[in-house]
Amino acid sequence: MSPGFYVHPDLGIIGLPEVRAGDDLAALIRAARAPIDADTIVVVAQKIVSKSEGAIVDLRTLEPSELAHTWAAQFEKDPRLIELVLRESRRIIKMDRSVLIAETRHGFVAANAGIDQSNVPGEHFATTLPIDPDASARRLHEALGCGAVIVSDTFGRPWREGLVNVAIGVSGLEPLDDLRGACDRSGRPLQSTTLAVADELAAAAD
Repeated sequence: MSPGFYVHPDLGIIGLPEVRAGDDLAALIRAARAPIDADTIVVVAQKIVSKSEGAIVDLRTLEPSELAHTWAAQFEKDPRLIELVLRESRRIIKMDRSVLIAETRHGFVAANAGIDQSNVPGEHFATTLPIDPDASARRLHEALGCGAVIVSDTFGRPWREGLVNVAIGVSGLEPLDDLRGACDRSGRPLQSTTLAVADELAAAAD
């Protein structure tokens, strides 16, 4: 992790209620008496941002396409959920082993285009990613008066087991630390080293 940041292990926000569409997320965070000041970097899970912004879809309102029906039948999936993934995708990169790898409208490459049914009340509902995660982070940043806000989500990585949180929205800090042009200990100039600071903070917070 880049110098200048310290992640305290006991500063998680506890006591938040179930977040619903239209909730003032900043007010809920303040009400939880989170220790936030002007130097605090707040990392917020995408799921509660999506819930508060109403990025929840009732699958019963969707009419699956022929492609959605065909693929869902092959892997015993809900065709409505597949249809939602297709609608939220800029392009489908791979369809394999019952997982859709898609590029979202934002340009993220993620399983099922970030569509998720976990921690969503009701079997017929799913969350989508926020329309503009940077704007979501900016609104929270301004409302909380903190140092920065990162909206994080859980992604898998190619050829790696397990999951890790990454930043999908940032406000108040530079998400990348470009070290190109600096020299290593041997005096060799760095040519491609750019640290993903926001991703590192999102992973540490998770």
